[in-house]
Amino acid sequence: MNKVKITVLRRTLQKDLAEEYGIEGLGACPLLQEGQVFYADYARPDGLCDEAWKAIYQYVFALAHGVKELFYYKDWIRVPGVAICSCNDGLRPVLFKLEATDIPAEPNH
Repeated sequence: MNKVKITVLRRTLQKDLAEEYGIEGLGACPLLQEGQVFYADYARPDGLCDEAWKAIYQYVFALAHGVKELFYYKDWIRVPGVAICSCNDGLRPVLFKLEATDIPAEPNH
């Protein structure tokens, strides 16, 4: 099992939905910054939002365990070892790039 590199690609805000349903002054996610990098192995990395982890962990798990094929029916991401995912915040989703690495995972880390 190897670590997976998680990069914050983009913080977004669905302005129309935020105006209709969000609190006054709602902006993009305040917890993460574009370009921020995490490495995951067995558990959520420190500093990564719990909700984001719940949304992406299955892809992290697959990549960490050496999945080499393209995900799903080869109709999503064209680069093996990569997944582009988002957190589950419908008003201000954060987009992540997940990449398989050759860095060995550390049990009990």
